[in-house]
Amino acid sequence: MSEVARIILDGVEYELPVITGSENEKAIDISKLRGMSGYITLDPGFKNTGSTKSAITFLDGEKGILRYRGYPIEQLAEKASFIEVAYLLIYGELPNKTELDYFTNSVSNHTLVHEDMKRFFAAYPNNAHPMGMLSAMIASLSTFYPESQNPNRPFKDIELTMHRVIAKLPTLAAQAYKFSMGHPIMYPNNDLNYTENFLNMMFALPTDDYEIDPVVEDALNKLLILHADHEQNCSAATVRIVGSSQANLYSAISAGIAALWGPLHGGANQAVIEMLQMIKDDGSDLQKWVDKAKDKQDSFRLMGFGHRVYKNFDPRAKIIKKAADDVLDKLGIDDPVLDLAKQLEKVALQDEYFIERGLYPNVDFYSGIIYRALGIPTEMFTVMFAIGRLPGWIAQWKEMVENSEPIGRPRQVYVGATERNYKPLDER
Repeated sequence: MSEVARIILDGVEYELPVITGSENEKAIDISKLRGMSGYITLDPGFKNTGSTKSAITFLDGEKGILRYRGYPIEQLAEKASFIEVAYLLIYGELPNKTELDYFTNSVSNHTLVHEDMKRFFAAYPNNAHPMGMLSAMIASLSTFYPESQNPNRPFKDIELTMHRVIAKLPTLAAQAYKFSMGHPIMYPNNDLNYTENFLNMMFALPTDDYEIDPVVEDALNKLLILHADHEQNCSAATVRIVGSSQANLYSAISAGIAALWGPLHGGANQAVIEMLQMIKDDGSDLQKWVDKAKDKQDSFRLMGFGHRVYKNFDPRAKIIKKAADDVLDKLGIDDPVLDLAKQLEKVALQDEYFIERGLYPNVDFYSGIIYRALGIPTEMFTVMFAIGRLPGWIAQWKEMVENSEPIGRPRQVYVGATERNYKPLDER
C-alpha cells in the first residue's frame, strides 16, 4: 500500500500521496489539495515547497553532500573539465570521447558573437554594471536567432541553442569587462580550451602575448565546476518558471542572470571583498569586527561564512580552499585585503563561536579571494558565477521542457481590503 499523509480540514479528512525520492527524501504531494478542499498551503520563500521532481543535483545540507547526476562534487572538481561537467548536467551522463569531441567542437564553433553587438556595448555608460549588460546581451541573442523563439522546434534546433549560449556567454562576459576597462576586445581563440579561452579574452591585449598560468586555469576550472548547479536555488527556479511560459532559452537564462545578480545570491563573493576592504579602510582591526559579528545587538555580519543550506562545512569550500592557497602561493601577491582574508579564515577555523555555529568559510569566501588575486574587478565576480552556473540553468530548463511541466503559477493568501465602493474625488 502506498504511503499517505492525512490532513483534517473543517472536519473532513483528506489523504495526500507521499513521494519518496531516490535518496529517500520524503515529500507530501499537495498538488490536488486545493481542488479537493479549497485550501492552499502558505510557504513564504518556498523554503519547504518542492516545485518539481529533478534528476540533476542532489544536495544534503546536514551531511555536506553535493552530487551532480550522482557523481560526488569532490571527484568532479578533482578529475573533470568544466566542459565535461556541462555535458553531464545537460545530457545526464558523462560523455565518451566521441560525445565530448562533438560537444567541444560544437561549442567552439559558436563562440563568436555578431559584430553588431559591439554597438550595444558602446551605448552603455562607462560605469554600467557588467551583470546588467550581460543579462541584456543574452536576452538580445534571441533576436539574432529568431528560430529560438519557437517552442515547438525539433531537438536538434534546441540543442544548437544550448550550445550557442554556452559558447557565447563567456565571449559576452569578457567583452563586457573589456568595454568597462576601455580596452580593445579580444576575439575567441578556439585552439584553447573553454577556461583558457575565457582567460585569454579577459586578460590578453592585441599587443601582448598572454601566458596562461596552469595553476590559475586549474583554479578557474574548479570554480566553474563548483558553481555549475545547486538544486532549486533562486536563479535556477527563476529559469524554470520563466521557461515554463515557453519563453525562449535566451530569455530564461537572462532572467537567471538577473536573479543571480542579487547580493543574497550570486553577489555574495563580491560582498566578501567589499567587507574586507571596509575592514582595511577602518584600520585593519580584525578583532573589532569579529567582536561585532558575535554581538547579537550589532547588525554587522561576516560575509562568506556559513550557508543557508549547508549546516556544517560547505563541501565546495573544502575543495576550493586548496586552489585559493595554490593561486596565492604561485602568484605571490602582496595585497593587504587578501592578507586580512587569510587572518579571518584562521579565526573562523579556530574560534569556538564560529565552530559551534557551523560558520565556516564557504565557497563565496574562497572564490572572492581567487578572483581578487587574479585581478578581476569585484563587479565581475557575479559574472564569473554566471559562467559557471550556466550549464545548470540549461539542464534545469531542459528537464522542465522534457517533463512538460505546467506554467508556474504560485497562489497567495489575500490580506488586502475587502470589497468597497468607489468614491468620487470630492468625497475622499
